[in-house]
Order: sequence, then C-alpha cells, then structure tokens
Amino acid sequence: MDLSATPSGSNDLPLIPVIVGPTAVGKTAAALLVTEAVGGEVVSADSRQLYRGMAVGSGAPSADELVRVPHHLVGTIEPHVRMSAGEYARLGRQVIERIIRRGKVPLVVGGSGLYIRALIDGLAPIPPPDPHVRIEIESRIDRRGMDAMLDELRLIDPEYAENVGPGDRKRLARALEVWETTGRSFSSWHESQPDRDWCRPLFFGLTRPRLELHAMIAARVDSMLRNGWTDEVKILTSRYGGFDRLPPSIVEAVGYRDVVAFLKGATDFDSARDRIVVSTRRFARRQLTWFRADERVVWLQGSGSGAPRSWSQRILEHLERIGIRGGMVMDNPV
Repeated sequence: MDLSATPSGSNDLPLIPVIVGPTAVGKTAAALLVTEAVGGEVVSADSRQLYRGMAVGSGAPSADELVRVPHHLVGTIEPHVRMSAGEYARLGRQVIERIIRRGKVPLVVGGSGLYIRALIDGLAPIPPPDPHVRIEIESRIDRRGMDAMLDELRLIDPEYAENVGPGDRKRLARALEVWETTGRSFSSWHESQPDRDWCRPLFFGLTRPRLELHAMIAARVDSMLRNGWTDEVKILTSRYGGFDRLPPSIVEAVGYRDVVAFLKGATDFDSARDRIVVSTRRFARRQLTWFRADERVVWLQGSGSGAPRSWSQRILEHLERIGIRGGMVMDNPV
C-alpha cells in the first residue's frame, strides 16, 4: 500500500488516522480493532508509556496487545532521559515514515495533547530558555506556591494552563518564562506552526458519559494497583537509589507520587488510591478540554463494554469513505 497515492483528486500527503481521548476511555481497545482491520501499526502518543519500567502505572498496552498489533514508542526510553515534545515529534515522524515504506497504515493513538500537536502540526520556533528569567520564575513559584502561579498562568494563557497539572512545575515555569521573555503566550507561539503540511491527519475523539468515564477511571486505578503498580515503583526506586532520587518523568506522572507516599508510610493505601482516582479524573478533564479545542476532531460517543467495537466500526466506515480499506488505498473510494 502506498499512502501517498491518495484518491479522488486529493493532495499527495499521507493519510494519518489519529485516535485521541481521555485516559481510560478505551482508546487502546478501539485502536487494536481498527489497526487489525486496515493492516496497520500503532504509534503511541503517550508521554509516560514512552518510558521503560512504567507499564503498569502508565496503563501501557498489555503483552498480549503488543503481540496482536505492532506498537511503537512504548517502553523505549529510560525514565531518567527527559523527553521533550519536539524530540517525540522527531522520533514519531521517523517511525511513521518507516511504517509507510513497509506498506502499512500508521495509527497515532494517545492522550498527550502536546505530543500529538508537535507530531502532527510541528513546533513553532519558540525562543530558547533564558536562565536568568527562569531563576526568577522558579523563585516566585517557591515563594507563592504552585497553585497561585498556575492561577497566574490561567490569566495569561488559559488554553495552555489546561494542560498543566497541579504538580507539573516544569511546564508551568516554561510557559511563564516564555510570557516574560516574549510578551506572547505559549499557546500563541504554537498557533503559528511552520511545518504542519506534511500529512493529512484524520482525528477521531472517543468519549463516554461523564459518570461512566469516572467509574472506568476508578476501575482502572484499582486494576493497576492489584496488578503490580506498587511493585513497579519499588523496582524503579531500587534502580535509582531511593524515593528522593526518582527522576521527574516518574514522580510527575499521574498517581506515582501517591504510590510513593504510600510506600514511604506517609499515607495509607485507601487514601492513596482515592487521591489517584481524583487526580486521574482531573487529568481526563484537561485532556478533553485540550482536544475539544481542536476543530479537526470528529467526536464519537460510546457507552458500555461494546463501545470500542462501535467506535472501530464507525472509524473504519469513515476511512473507507476517504480511501482506506483492509490495508489498501482504494482507487475509487465510495
């Protein structure tokens, strides 16, 4: 298959289906069905599933799922290696090019909005960090606290603030630094992307009723805790020589800080579990806010255990209409 040979007089850019949505909604299950049907391969767009040794706590695809369909950018980077959105985009495009050369369909699947934006739309030439300004901002965060400074970012750049978690000091400081040094919000820099015209993205957003998603998040957290999340953190802690030496990629990931607190005896199991559920719900809300701001996303509502199959059928119908069927680009699509 040659994805560049797009049908019906369209341009010659490769077609890239992109499946997005909040954590625990069922993206992996739907993506597996779509990928198997079109003879494709999955390109993960998850900023934590990238890292080795974090499969349980990041909700990475299971061993059986990895056997069913080839996955890329899952468990490939050591946690102490700091990954930027720009570096992810570089790696992702290399992977996609290799998939297309093999005659397969690349499906980008994930919930990391900034990584997906960097991959599909490219990164604007944002000025490099200014160490003097960064020191001043870090000092202000220390004095005023994360919550107060996040409120300040919401006034300056409400769009980007939705993607900054309560403990995500690095993103908060960078966004404030860009504002201080350029007088422009972080989001405004990203709106003028220099290299977005390298593919034809087809965005599909998966969603469920709010209370159902909340229940699925709680069930997923419970499953992760039953299936070795605490053991995973113990192994990582041993590898890095102690709780206080865990790299930011671990402690800034949703839930890991709470597991560490439980293992250190700073909280009990039930309290840690409840905090993880609450923080995961907040994270899912931020994901939805991010993706709903993108008018290219075709939203698919689902409910119950049959949602992934329903989603996959609707995605496949859409792909057939624009020319992808069974791993082939059709000459005369419906």
